[in-house]
Amino acid sequence: MSPRTGHRPAIWTDFGGVLTPPISHTMGTFCAAQGLDPQVLQQALVKVTARYGTTDIMEPIDTPLVSEEEWLGQVSDVLAADHKVTGVRLTTLADAWFDGRETNHAWVAALRGARERGAFVGMLSNMVPTWDAHWRRMVDPAELFEDILLSFEVGHRKPSPGMFALAAERAGVPASSCVLVDDLAHNCEGAEAAGWRAVHFTDTTAAAEQLDALLSADLHVTVPVTVPRS
Repeated sequence: MSPRTGHRPAIWTDFGGVLTPPISHTMGTFCAAQGLDPQVLQQALVKVTARYGTTDIMEPIDTPLVSEEEWLGQVSDVLAADHKVTGVRLTTLADAWFDGRETNHAWVAALRGARERGAFVGMLSNMVPTWDAHWRRMVDPAELFEDILLSFEVGHRKPSPGMFALAAERAGVPASSCVLVDDLAHNCEGAEAAGWRAVHFTDTTAAAEQLDALLSADLHVTVPVTVPRS
């Protein structure tokens, strides 16, 4: 326990891009399978996203503001009208997005080790409703996490202050005892603005080392987080 706060540290990890390969890798695999030019798809996504008053491509479907099926229909319409892509009609991302997607087992091991040594470990994700069953097949939620907060279930999404306030409340600790591990810089910035610590995930080994440093120095606890050597 931390003598400064009197609370054990709460680690909240993101899912996509942290417990999975980078989103760019998954997007590339998806586009290759669908026969789509990634830049063309990106342009269509940006155009549809703007209709919902945001620049965050995932916000319309992980809040959700619209069903995934309707959103993809709009994307398909833009692909056909603006880019003459008529051979693709997207109806769901879930199966194609998760097909063959790999779990970051080294990060799973790091989280498991932190939990075994006394840290609270939870998952904090902006998640699409139709993806829920898919991600749960990639990890064992009950074994790995003490709590799970998903945007479509709780009415908040990262990087909103409400999401971080709810996560700290659910962990039962003050914001100063919370750490977010996320692959998106703006989510990390949102966490820090809410009084959290943050680890910008770009590499598993580096993230584990940063997390260990935060837990042992900034929070004054010793919770070794190690990544097994291959």
